[in-house]
Amino acid sequence: MRAITKAVIALALLAGPADAQARPDPMRDASLQAGTISQTDPMVALRAPTEAAPDGPAANAELGGLPDAPGAEETYYQCVACHSTDIIKQQRITDARWDELWQWMVEEQGMFEPDPETRDVILAYLKTQFSSER
Repeated sequence: MRAITKAVIALALLAGPADAQARPDPMRDASLQAGTISQTDPMVALRAPTEAAPDGPAANAELGGLPDAPGAEETYYQCVACHSTDIIKQQRITDARWDELWQWMVEEQGMFEPDPETRDVILAYLKTQFSSER
């Protein structure tokens, strides 16, 4: 019995790495392969430009590279208290998701909620500059 167990383990160890190499790695950057973006790459939705789009507002270096548009300053000071602007710039989510994310940050993460007018300015900025709907 012990010899059979050892044989099974040896077979598994030999076959394991070969089997693992045969399967595609879903975390591998498929866009680097052949210089194209693969629609089967699960990371495509998470990747977004970190700089302003060529047709959008220029990035403001003083505000962590956020697009220079109304609401950028308010957004910068509200958000960098907890995370970098890179977190903001990589987002491409729906307007409704921005609302949900705001509530989650306030309720679950302890984010300070500014007055309603400032909140509206920040959310309008985020929805304009970092929405998947535009």
